Amino acid sequence: MDIEGITIERLRHDCFKIKGQNKIIYLDPFQIEPKEQADIILITHEHYDHLSLKDIEKLLKQGTTVVTIPECQSTLSRIAEKISSVVLIEPFQKKEVQGIQIETIPAYNINKFRAPNMPFHPKQDGRVGYIITVNGKRIYHAGDTDCIPEMRQLKNIDIALLPVSGTYVMTPEEAVQAVKIIKPRIAVPMHYGAGVGSGADAEKFKRLAEQECKIIIL
Repeated sequence: MDIEGITIERLRHDCFKIKGQNKIIYLDPFQIEPKEQADIILITHEHYDHLSLKDIEKLLKQGTTVVTIPECQSTLSRIAEKISSVVLIEPFQKKEVQGIQIETIPAYNINKFRAPNMPFHPKQDGRVGYIITVNGKRIYHAGDTDCIPEMRQLKNIDIALLPVSGTYVMTPEEAVQAVKIIKPRIAVPMHYGAGVGSGADAEKFKRLAEQECKIIIL
């Protein structure tokens, strides 16, 4: 997808490649065969399908910056000698990395549980969704999350990348509620096709949400 000088490509699962401002940005690389290496890699949390050392190594070059939460630091230390720099970030922070504005909000479950009162992604673990500004456009990558109250704080989102598979994240119906809250210009479904969820979830989301904004399946 090309939009006003930005190229956005969904590679697999939650992984996107974003090109703009002469930067190549990857989010949550997982099971990919990249043709271009990264200036910036953003990791939302420590689960294997988001923090994949094998895939991060494929993207590294001199000067690559990895941005992630403190929980990922110990795992990243295994390849520390290969990474030029690591920037740690927590919910509700703003940082500038290589000229790219990066903000975070929490990502967590409110109704998806591994056991009674034990959500798959507890709020206190500090996992994040990212808002990055590229060429003046605000792109929200929600990470692994339900439709949470903090989404009401998001303003002027041009493109929202939203999980739709259910089980560990929002269902298509819940993702529609997120669209109604966030009010993006464009929404793109993610978190399907790699272990949980399928293209049918993305199509269902599109059918239910297309009255709210433009839906693009990548």
